[in-house]
Amino acid sequence: MKILLLGSAGQVGWELQRSLVPLGQVLALDRRSTDFCGDLSNLTGIAETVRAVSPDVIVNAAAYTAVDKAESDAAAAHTVNAEAPGVLAEAARATGALLVHYSTDYVFDGSGDRPWSETDPTGPLGVYGRTKLEGERRIAENCDNYLILRTSWVYAARGGNFAKTMLRLAGERERLSVVNDQFGAPTGADLLADVTAHMVRSVRGGSGQPGGIYHVAAAGETSWHGYARFVVAQAQKIGCALKAAPETVDPVPSTAFPTPAVRPHNSRLCTAKLGADFGLQLPGWQVGVARMLTEIN
Repeated sequence: MKILLLGSAGQVGWELQRSLVPLGQVLALDRRSTDFCGDLSNLTGIAETVRAVSPDVIVNAAAYTAVDKAESDAAAAHTVNAEAPGVLAEAARATGALLVHYSTDYVFDGSGDRPWSETDPTGPLGVYGRTKLEGERRIAENCDNYLILRTSWVYAARGGNFAKTMLRLAGERERLSVVNDQFGAPTGADLLADVTAHMVRSVRGGSGQPGGIYHVAAAGETSWHGYARFVVAQAQKIGCALKAAPETVDPVPSTAFPTPAVRPHNSRLCTAKLGADFGLQLPGWQVGVARMLTEIN
């Protein structure tokens, strides 16, 4: 199996380089690659790359993810998040490749308190969510064989993330204020990559598993405030020297930290379809976060 991986330098892309290797030959590209174009802002270049490589599977882990910046940089976000997936979909159909693409909970409006299913009405609140949703639609319209994996609150041991920020602040301050009215499940890039590899193997292996849209997120739920308290408590257990303690992490509403882009209050994702179709049981979010904290300590 020949696999073309785009966005290999990102958190998910880095883990995919590990998880996809047992499946076959992986050509990993990012926007700085020179032998082939891996820059999703170069629409002609990425189409030429697919034609030249002629892969069996295209895994697109590249995206414009600067949620706040997207509000004032809509054209660039649209090119990478909407137009490029459409180009990849057309190229995948022409070469007969399976296209794997990552999307987000931001395609929903964040209302309610139950986990979103794949069939729920969408309603993005900002540019980032709208461009990601359009990317989904262009793939569905232009590709016969695809997997779109919606996820949320992604973190990794490599690169920056919310947990690392909380650890740094907890080492500097005795009290922290963290938003407590946004809910989701922190999902490790390693988990997302491993699930992807399993799904690709199942779909390409002819076992009858369908393509389409799937929600992939760790089990359980928490708020950013609950996430922060868990991080601080776990860091204490493994011996990190901190000034703050779990009880000195104070809950505040989203209005305490205004941002250019509106954040969804409900980022819960239902993964029942993933479990039913692929037989996967995802671990609780605490498992991956605890492991990541031990790894970076």
